[in-house]
Amino acid sequence: MALASAPACATLILGAPPRESRAQGDAVYEPIAQFLTRVTGQKVVYHYVDNWLSYQSDLFNGKYDIVFDGPAFISWRIAKFGWSPLAKLPGKLKFVVIVQKNNSAQNINDIVGYTLCGFPPPNLATLVIQFQFKNPSRQPSLQAVRTFSQAYHRVVTGRCQAGIMQLKLFQHMNAQTHAVRVIFTSKPLPNQAFSAGPRVPPALRARIAESLLSPQGTAAAHKLLAEFKASRLVPATTQEYSGLAPLLRNVWGFGLQTASSQ
Repeated sequence: MALASAPACATLILGAPPRESRAQGDAVYEPIAQFLTRVTGQKVVYHYVDNWLSYQSDLFNGKYDIVFDGPAFISWRIAKFGWSPLAKLPGKLKFVVIVQKNNSAQNINDIVGYTLCGFPPPNLATLVIQFQFKNPSRQPSLQAVRTFSQAYHRVVTGRCQAGIMQLKLFQHMNAQTHAVRVIFTSKPLPNQAFSAGPRVPPALRARIAESLLSPQGTAAAHKLLAEFKASRLVPATTQEYSGLAPLLRNVWGFGLQTASSQ
C-alpha cells in the first residue's frame, strides 16, 4: 500500500559507489528502485556512475536521496547533512594487515616505508589502515590491487611487503598454507547500508526501511545480497555509524564541518 503522506511529485534518486559495470549496476539496483516505487507510491530512480570522482561530486552536491554504501560515507552524510541509516548488511567489517611469516615487522608502526598492497582510496579497508598513521607522510607506499586475494598473493610472492585484507577472507585463504601472519587487526565496523537524506520525510524513511527488511525487500535485493554473500538486510541505527567520518580525512573534499557550521 502506498504511503499516504509521501510527497506527490518528487522523484527520489537511488545511488551507489561505482563498483559495477552499467549493466551490473542496473541488474542489482533497478529491481530495488522499482520495488521501493511500488511499496511507497513514491517514484525511485537508480542513478549509475562509472567513476569515483563523479560519485564524490554527486555526494557533495546532494544529488542522492537514498544510497547504499559504506560506513565512512554514511557517517559523513549523517554529520554533514543529517542522513539516517535504514537497513544494513549483517555482520561487522574487520580488516587486517599481513606480512610474510619471516618478516621482522611486529605491528603496524613497523611498516612505515613498506610497499602495501591494497585497494585505492576511498576503499574502506584502505581508509581504515591509513587512518592508523597520523602523519600521512609516514604511511606505507600503497600499491593498488583489484582484489583482496591479489593482495594476499603479492605478499606471499614478495611483490609487496605488506597487504590489506578482510579478516574472514584472510582466515579462509591462510588456513591451509599459513604463508603469512597478521600484524594488525582493525576494530569492527558496521557493515554497508542503505541510508536516506533530508528530502525523504521521516515517515517515508520508516516505510522504506520496513520494506527493505521485509521478505519482499529481500527478494528485490537478492542480487545485491548475493554479491556480498548475505541472506537478508537487518536494521541499522544512526548511533552505530556516528563518528566514522574522520576515516575520510585524507580523501579530497570530505571536510568534517557539519551543515550547521557552514
